[in-house]
Amino acid sequence: MAAVSAPGDLRESLRIRRSADTGGQIFRGLLHLALLLAFASLVAVIWTAIDRSWPILSERPLDFLSSNTSQDPAKAGVWQGIQGSVFLAGIVAAVAFPVGIGGAIYLEEYAGDTRFSRFLQVVVRNLAGVPSIVYGLLGLAVFVQTLGGITGGRSVIAGGLTLACLVLPVVIITTQEAIRAVGTELRQAGYGVGATHWEVIRSIVLPSAAPGILTGTVLSIARAVGEAAPILVVGAVSGFFQTGTLSFLEQMQSFFTALPMQIFAFTKQPTQTWGAHAAGASVAILLVVIALNSVAIYMRARLDRKLRK
Repeated sequence: MAAVSAPGDLRESLRIRRSADTGGQIFRGLLHLALLLAFASLVAVIWTAIDRSWPILSERPLDFLSSNTSQDPAKAGVWQGIQGSVFLAGIVAAVAFPVGIGGAIYLEEYAGDTRFSRFLQVVVRNLAGVPSIVYGLLGLAVFVQTLGGITGGRSVIAGGLTLACLVLPVVIITTQEAIRAVGTELRQAGYGVGATHWEVIRSIVLPSAAPGILTGTVLSIARAVGEAAPILVVGAVSGFFQTGTLSFLEQMQSFFTALPMQIFAFTKQPTQTWGAHAAGASVAILLVVIALNSVAIYMRARLDRKLRK
């Protein structure tokens, strides 16, 4: 027969459980407090940007977003910066995502636990923490000077490739985590019906990991859109973007600007005249980031619904 616990032992056990539960409640409260502080900080940033940009947004909201840069505060806008940011984001998506997802698939599915793969893992994680200005110097040396004949030197292409290098480690890490989260039972089921390794990856692993991969990659684009230091080093200017009769390739190989550069240019001007313009450009970049995140949330929810069917 099982031994019966003494009343004293039972009371001690209950006391320990209550103590542990109290600690858990305190920890949960601290987590809630951290979440509220983070949310309050976000609201404060958005509110400050909208409040300081209200003189512009209330008088000429659409004109401010659709106008080019001008020396006249009454005519200046951020359309050239929006164009440049969209072009940069397109290059980042075209370069960083295929390379990053392919690298993550290799490290997770093919490399195995070897000394070389462990070395690559360490390198990737270290690169994710390198300051963005270092990537700007890399882009200046490689894409502007060494490959200037192809990229056009200080151009949109050089800026986009630099930002692609910046977010590449993040894409690899987030994709690895998404692939690692796929259950082994799904893989074993694929092998059980005679699928090859690549067929399991293509038909089971990648579709199951797609929501996580999508979220990580879109967040990487959002980070790239907000970076100013790398594109400043590789030649972004503060208010000039060649369009007009130039072909698309010529625009890609010409001088460019982006929203972070326009914010930087506006803040250098007298605050009384240009302060609202800087805040308005900040609101514009917030809208771009929110739009990207909204697309990621929608596509992730859509993929989740397909996977549940």
